[in-house]
Amino acid sequence: MRLSTALPPSRLDGGLRALSTAANHSVLWIGVAAGMGLAGGRARRAAVRGLLSVAGASALSNAVLKPIFPRRRPPEGTLGFATRRGLPAPRSSSFPSGHSASAAAFATGVALEFPLAGVALAPVAAAVAYSRVHTGVHWPSDVAVGLGVGGTVALATRRWWAVRDEEPATLGPDRSTQALPDGEGMMVFANPGSGTEDDGVRAELESLLPRAVVVEFDADRDFDQQLDEVISTRSPKAIGVYGGDGTVVTVASAAVRHDLPLAVFPGGTLNHFARDAGVGDVASTADAIAEGSAEVVDLGRVRVDGRQESTFVNTASLGGYPDSVRLRERWQPRLGKWPAAAFAMVRVLASAEPLTVTIDGAEHAVWMLFVGNGRYAPADQVPMSRPDIHRGTLDVRYLLADRRFSRLRLVAAALTGTLGASTTYVQKNTDAVTIEIDGDPVALATDGEVVADGRLFQFRSEPHRVVLYRKL
Repeated sequence: MRLSTALPPSRLDGGLRALSTAANHSVLWIGVAAGMGLAGGRARRAAVRGLLSVAGASALSNAVLKPIFPRRRPPEGTLGFATRRGLPAPRSSSFPSGHSASAAAFATGVALEFPLAGVALAPVAAAVAYSRVHTGVHWPSDVAVGLGVGGTVALATRRWWAVRDEEPATLGPDRSTQALPDGEGMMVFANPGSGTEDDGVRAELESLLPRAVVVEFDADRDFDQQLDEVISTRSPKAIGVYGGDGTVVTVASAAVRHDLPLAVFPGGTLNHFARDAGVGDVASTADAIAEGSAEVVDLGRVRVDGRQESTFVNTASLGGYPDSVRLRERWQPRLGKWPAAAFAMVRVLASAEPLTVTIDGAEHAVWMLFVGNGRYAPADQVPMSRPDIHRGTLDVRYLLADRRFSRLRLVAAALTGTLGASTTYVQKNTDAVTIEIDGDPVALATDGEVVADGRLFQFRSEPHRVVLYRKL
């Protein structure tokens, strides 16, 4: 403190005073978060985690620690300290520094989701923390503890909101397949109704694969029929798909029927499969096509009431889960995935009616049920990533309604990060599961679309079924 107050007056004084003032009530961090939110993607997710971390750190510092550990502010003009540098003396306890806690919480929370942005924010957070000493309103120990509180709170958010692993899922084994330089011999099926008006991916696709033939689906005709007709008459060596998850699963099914390798190009609003499988980069996929580099990936299958099977590449769901997914997707751009998922679950649970089901011979009442193609992670929280899609595994999760106060317990477990320990939550990995509904038929949603109503659902994994072009 003496070293700081002994510094001669300089332009630094005004800058630190302004920075400290800007951080009042976390206005600085809210402004930074708003800018990051406009960028979307990882930046938006990082901003949401940063603000939630700030909220937790601020509440802990100001509402809990300050009342428990009251401490006087550094004295003004006594004990050899210089006169305060222009900031009014706060009336609250000096210990710990709420500004420092919020600064560390925001920078650490952002860094968990977006490390480069966290590195850029770290000097700003450090400057805010030091400004509290430089302006004479906090002891250095207040700041040190505040930084520790903020960083700890931000790190603790991982317990109830897992950090999404940006690494793609492991596939395999490797498979050599048709090498098609410039895409010669490949037909790419495009869904003009998918995604947004941004055609950057398609333009890149056509530039890197000039010999590939792009066929647009006719929205008024059955996609499966169109695929079978074109493949049968033109005999491509491989097929590709430009579209979202719903289009991907349709073309993937055709690739299996006609024993052809598949290339996936993200071109829809939802591109979960492309992201998870590590084929979101058009240039890398084009290189894989030219080299004949591929790996195998599993498919999920479900037979409804003994009829023809449907395919899914991501997830299938029953009960309130389809409704919660729709709400989550609607709110996710503004809130981020975990908060949107949590609020959506609360909303759906508040109005949902439990389903009486028999799961592999055991009777249960459930609020919602999720079946994932491959293994999802984490197992004890809202799933955020998919580590692998090649082990013949279905990830089955359901929320039990036949426990006392099950709704309240589920919400409390989700918010406190104890979902995995809750008796109302079940998660298991298996290669097949059979679910029978006791009552009226219910809707089945696969990859975000309702595909059938039924009472008997037989799920299974079909391992190593799709040969997918991917750069090794």
